[in-house]
Amino acid sequence: MKKTVKDYIRTIADFPHEGIMFRDVTTLFADARGFRMAIDQLLNPYAGTRIDKVVGLEARGFILGGAIAHQLSVGFVPIRKKGKLPGTTISQAYTLEYGEAVMEIHDDALQPGEKVLIVDDLLATGGTCEAGIKLCERLGAEIVACAFVIDLPELGGRKLLERLGMNVHVLCEFEGA
Repeated sequence: MKKTVKDYIRTIADFPHEGIMFRDVTTLFADARGFRMAIDQLLNPYAGTRIDKVVGLEARGFILGGAIAHQLSVGFVPIRKKGKLPGTTISQAYTLEYGEAVMEIHDDALQPGEKVLIVDDLLATGGTCEAGIKLCERLGAEIVACAFVIDLPELGGRKLLERLGMNVHVLCEFEGA
C-alpha cells in the first residue's frame, strides 16, 4: 500500500498536557521520502503561480518554508516570536488558548506587491497564521495562499482563514484537538 504524508506523522498522547493528542511532524521530516512528498504536495497547487517569497511561521514552518523557497528559487522570510529577530520589526498580537502572544517580522522583509506563500506545519485555531497574514499585509505583500501539512478541523482555523479571504491548502486532517 502506498504511503501518504499522514502515515509519516506520529501521534503522542497527553503531550504537552493531559488530553492533548500531539501530532508530531518530526517523524515526517526525518524520512527523506516523506519529507520530499510533503514539500512536493505543498508546492503542487501553486505550479505556474507567481510567488516572490515564502513566509514560514515559527518554528516548524521554517523547516517547510525553507525547503519550499529553495524549490521555488525564491527568498524565505521568518515570522518569529517577539524578541527573536535582531533588526527593526513590526509586531502583531494574537490570542492563545490561555492568554496572548506576539509575532514579529523584520520591517523590510517584504516589499509592497510581493506575492507570498505562508507555510506552517499545523493549522489549529488559525491565530498564529492570522497574525502572520496581518504582518505580511501591513508590509504591503499579497498572500497567494496559506499551506499546512496538518489541519485540525474541529478547532476552526481553516474556516477563520477562509473568512479572511485566504486560499488554504492542507495535506491531511486529524480529528480531535
